[in-house]
Amino acid sequence: MPEQYREALQWLEQHQQLYTLISLSLLALAAWIANWLVKRILLRALYRGLRATQLDRSIADSPVISRLANIVPALILSLGIALIPNLPGEVTEIVRNVCGAFVVLTLALAISEVLNLINTLYQRRPDANLRPIKGYVQVLKIAVFAIATILIIAALVDRSPLILLSGLGAMAAVLLLIFQDTLLSLVASVQISSNDIIRVGDWVEMPQLNADGDVIDIALHTVKVQNWDKTITTIPTKRFITDSFKNWRGMQESGGRRIKRSLHLDQNSVRFLDAETQAQLHRFDLLGDYLDNKQAELQQYNASLSDPLNGRQLTNLGTFRAYVEHYLRTNPEVHQQMTLLVRHQQPNENGLPLEIYCFTNTVAWAQYERIQADIFDHLLAILPAFGLRVFQNPSGGDLRILAGNFPTVRRQEPDSV
Repeated sequence: MPEQYREALQWLEQHQQLYTLISLSLLALAAWIANWLVKRILLRALYRGLRATQLDRSIADSPVISRLANIVPALILSLGIALIPNLPGEVTEIVRNVCGAFVVLTLALAISEVLNLINTLYQRRPDANLRPIKGYVQVLKIAVFAIATILIIAALVDRSPLILLSGLGAMAAVLLLIFQDTLLSLVASVQISSNDIIRVGDWVEMPQLNADGDVIDIALHTVKVQNWDKTITTIPTKRFITDSFKNWRGMQESGGRRIKRSLHLDQNSVRFLDAETQAQLHRFDLLGDYLDNKQAELQQYNASLSDPLNGRQLTNLGTFRAYVEHYLRTNPEVHQQMTLLVRHQQPNENGLPLEIYCFTNTVAWAQYERIQADIFDHLLAILPAFGLRVFQNPSGGDLRILAGNFPTVRRQEPDSV
């Protein structure tokens, strides 16, 4: 067996290109096997052991260890490339430099994950909202990646990092002038991603730029928003940091969308309820218990008064307001865990606004509009049953109706002389 191996080796030495190709293949296979062993066996066993302990879940699931595991195949390639026969020295040097740069990048990513873990654990403290450290963590991450960038470039060109630092000092002013927009966009992109300001798929509204729609792309310099009319607005990334805009993601994630609309009532139609009207309204299932409880409350209050003129009475407006609230409380398409109000607003020249403030149990646009329309269709139709009228400015039809209530006066011709 050793003799056959020696003969095979001598044969390969006579075919140098094949010998080099086989050696490179064996080195790549060794790096792949090492990567497979570390990630599929060692890391899985390590993560299972961490989850079995009493450590925090964030620590056990942190990707710091998996980041560091990427160093193993890089080290094997860096050390093994020198053993490849008949390989030019320039190629060996390039592979070593690339592996060194990859190791630096991997360490920077691992340090970044450690900083993220520190921030996550700190945010669980009760006083974390009073003294957040996220800004300091972001500054440290920028510093780490800036140093890593210099070390990576130094490793690739095989020069000392000090030489690069001395050269960057003289070029800093020129670089800032040339790449001003790029640097501003880069800072904006980092802030957008780190602060989770916008995501692809978010509904954003920026009226000053005529943008109202879904975010479809976030690049370094621009953010593309597809408006509801299917046009696309391209916005500089930095505008999302310097300008104000509305992001509807909170509404979409909450599961409910707000209805805030008013019925403008004619104040001249507001009156006290007489016994006959109360009996008619008592037939409504939504008002039966309310009227019974309210009448008992008013009778008890009025019994303590010496003069009945000072007593309290039911009004058609208050009863209608109670009906609207009960109607919304029993509507299965209205979100019952969110704010629900039926309130008066300041009367004005357009009547008395009765505002309905509630949330639907869906955020889909079409469903939301249908639910809102169904609610106000019902309220407008049932409003006359309470003796109330909707206020609206007189129109041509109103004037014709008014004119029809008066007899037509004929003009008398003067007697002829």
